[in-house]
Amino acid sequence: MDERGSRWLGASFMSSIKVQINDLVKVFTSIEEKREVVAIDHLSLSVADQEFLCVVGPSGCGKTTVLNIIAGFEQPTSGTVLLNNKNITKPGPDRGVIFQDATLFPWLKVMDNVMFGLREAKLPAREARDRAKHYIEMVDLTGFEEKYPHELSGGMRQRVSLARVMAINPEVLLMDEPFVALDAQMRSMLQDQLLKVWEVNKKTVIFVTHNVEEAIYLGNRVAVLTCRPAKVKTIIDIDLPRPRDVADIRFNKLRKEITSLLREEGMAVPSAMSISKKL
Repeated sequence: MDERGSRWLGASFMSSIKVQINDLVKVFTSIEEKREVVAIDHLSLSVADQEFLCVVGPSGCGKTTVLNIIAGFEQPTSGTVLLNNKNITKPGPDRGVIFQDATLFPWLKVMDNVMFGLREAKLPAREARDRAKHYIEMVDLTGFEEKYPHELSGGMRQRVSLARVMAINPEVLLMDEPFVALDAQMRSMLQDQLLKVWEVNKKTVIFVTHNVEEAIYLGNRVAVLTCRPAKVKTIIDIDLPRPRDVADIRFNKLRKEITSLLREEGMAVPSAMSISKKL
C-alpha cells in the first residue's frame, strides 16, 4: 500500500477496522477461452469504521467482484475478507448492497418496498412502518409512499433503494456505481443526498465508481486498482473540507493525480464532470 493511504488509517483508526481484506485472490474458469482467468491477485485493503471509501479502476478490473465477495455473493479462491474480524462466508443483514439499477419490487409501493426487509426481520408492523417513514423522509420522498416504482424517475427509484437498505440498519453499505445511469444533474443531487444520509448515520461505505470526480467528491479515501488482475495500486487521502468544491484548486490537483494513475493502467478516463451544478 502506498504510504499516502496509510496516513488516514493512523493509530487511532487501526483499532476500529470494519472490513479487512487479506491477500484476496479470485480465479474464474473461462468456458469460452477454456482456461482459468485471474480476476483479483493478492489484493489487501483495510476499511475503517465509518469510513467512506471510493474504489476506482480500469473497466473490467474486478471492482464489482471485490464488492460481491464482501457482500458474500461470491467466495474467494484464496485469502480472507473479514467484517468485525469475522470471516465473511455468506450474505447477511450487516451488509446492504445498492446496484447500478434500482432493484425494487415493481408490484410493491414505495412504503412496502422500504418495509420489505423489516418485515422479513419480523419487526412489529408499527415499528417497521415508522422506521420506513423515517428513511423515506431522509431521502426526501415524503408524499410518494403510495407510488409504484414505475411512477417514479430513475433518481427517485435509487433513493427508494437507499432508504430500503438503510432501514435494515446495515453496518456496511456496498454501492456498485449506483448513479451511473443518471444524467449529470440528477447524479449530482443524489451524491449530495447520499452524503446527507451518511453524515447522519455514519455507516461504513464502500463505493465503486468509474468517475474520478465522484470519487473525490464523496470519499475520505480513494483506492485505485490496477488493471486485471486487480491489485491495490495506491490509496489516496481526500483531505478536503465538506461540502467540497469541484472548482477548488486542491480538488483539481487530486483529479489530475488519480486520472494520471488510471491512465498508467491504460484506462480512458471520462472527461465530463458529473457534478456540474456545483461549478
